[in-house]
Amino acid sequence: MAMKYLVKLFVVTLFALTCTHAFAEGKVAYMDMTYILNNSKAGKGAQDFLKKSFTKNQKSFTDEENRLKEEEKDLIAKKNIISQEEYQKKTDELRKKVIDYQSKRRSALDKIAKQRAEARQELIKKLDPIVQKYIKDNNISIILDKKNIIIGS
Repeated sequence: MAMKYLVKLFVVTLFALTCTHAFAEGKVAYMDMTYILNNSKAGKGAQDFLKKSFTKNQKSFTDEENRLKEEEKDLIAKKNIISQEEYQKKTDELRKKVIDYQSKRRSALDKIAKQRAEARQELIKKLDPIVQKYIKDNNISIILDKKNIIIGS
């Protein structure tokens, strides 16, 4: 009875090793997706658009931040001159403005991040038929991204 299980184990092990060896014959290639996305014509165009958008937003947010700081300095300077209720009222208004500024800034940054992700997905989608043709022409089994490869020959 033990011999029967030993034979089954031997057959299964031999089968597994044979199948593994058969699948290891495939051709593997790697591709630097970051390089392709950053240096292609479409990738450069998308990056330029996103940089311009980010710079424009950054400038407007810096201006608004400076305006809020000036308003805060002005309020602190008037603290001893105006009444406590009026000071509290202006402080609350300033806090609301700061909270609004922070939410606008966060939403603008989220919008740019979303646009970046969408542009990347669109570029990858456009690149897919080219990669598929390359795989077919060169009889490649799998293509890996260069950043995920640790070591190879």
